Amino acid sequence: MNKSQLVASMAEKSGLTKADAERAYKSFVETVTDTLEGGDQVTLIGFGTFLVRDRSARTGRNPRTGEAIQIKASKNPAFKAGKALKDAVN
Repeated sequence: MNKSQLVASMAEKSGLTKADAERAYKSFVETVTDTLEGGDQVTLIGFGTFLVRDRSARTGRNPRTGEAIQIKASKNPAFKAGKALKDAVN
């Protein structure tokens, strides 16, 4: 499912227009992004948790030359599925 299909499905299931569903989608994405940038996490009970995980610096290899390179530390967004979502998928 891509973004336009998701927006169409949201509009159909909620009774909103596609334009309103698109605004709701954009608002949700912006809110989650802003919250993660601020260092917090977003928990939706039964669905899951959006959070930021720290990756430490490490040594990697350049696949072309085999030379060792330093990969700096970074923060990566992550999603941890909730129990209800896991149960629905299984």
